[in-house]
Amino acid sequence: MELRKDPLTRSWVMTGDDLPEIAPRPAAECRLCPSVANSNKLHHISTRPPVQGGPWSARAVVHPGAVYHIEGGLDRRGEGIYDRMPNVGAHELLIENPKHDRQLWEASDAEVEQFLLLAAQRIQDLKGDARFRYISLFKNFGPGSGQEFEHPNSQITATTFIPRRVLYELRAGLDYYKQKERCVFCDILAQETAVGTRVIEVRGDFVAACPYASRAPYETWILSRAHDASFEHYAMAHPQSMRDLAALLRRTLQRIRSITESFHLVIHTSPNKSHASASLGYWKTLDDDYHWHIEILPILAAKAKSYTFKEVYYSPVSPETAAARLREATIDI
Repeated sequence: MELRKDPLTRSWVMTGDDLPEIAPRPAAECRLCPSVANSNKLHHISTRPPVQGGPWSARAVVHPGAVYHIEGGLDRRGEGIYDRMPNVGAHELLIENPKHDRQLWEASDAEVEQFLLLAAQRIQDLKGDARFRYISLFKNFGPGSGQEFEHPNSQITATTFIPRRVLYELRAGLDYYKQKERCVFCDILAQETAVGTRVIEVRGDFVAACPYASRAPYETWILSRAHDASFEHYAMAHPQSMRDLAALLRRTLQRIRSITESFHLVIHTSPNKSHASASLGYWKTLDDDYHWHIEILPILAAKAKSYTFKEVYYSPVSPETAAARLREATIDI
């Protein structure tokens, strides 16, 4: 496997003829459940203490079918006008709960809090490797999402490049800061809370809202009203706030699941500043112009019109209507 860069879109693409395959298991056997047999077969990285009994509350392990590997150098090289490099990085599973049927929206706030603290810890640790430019945390759930395991889990990848979507945010944030010396995310949040029509719920310092120009129906973001470019820095500096974030995330996922079973979730945090780019200049004001946040993109049944059309997103539900429906959804306390 290797990474190749598209010179037009500037996206990195994983390609090759040796995609890792995870050996099939009997339907009754889950490799992520905390049995002795499974524990001996998984490479454990970090574990959070139990909350309500059990062996632990959340655990990080090496992905059994990892597509990025720690070993090796960057070795970026050209092939005519093209760029290619090996798939150096890290690929981990965050097992969100030792119980096989206890997803984030079914767990207690204390359990979700431990998962979030584990995520922050793993992002922080991986940023200690200067080879890695960006650490992505994401969760795929439901049909059509690319979900790999039934057991509650999210994934972390550490890559030697910054994903294109994050690059767009970095550039927009930097341009906005140059013009106004303010964080664009903070200004968006201030306007959304003032208007209120796209706000779903407020919990402590956190706000769940549908973006003004949503890319997909019922797209939802969770942002902190306290500015910080880095999710992991915020979590470690304000551990007392993680219970509010846990509660809001759990409740927001319940609302999303009142609309559809499937979704993508991703945490957008700042890139690794130890791998700064002098030519691009993103890191000069990064702590001021970027703002971590959680993005949730629901996956609805196929519509007559695609969600994307010639690179222009199409959402058949306005964010105002989406926010109203999600506010009215029946959820647990």
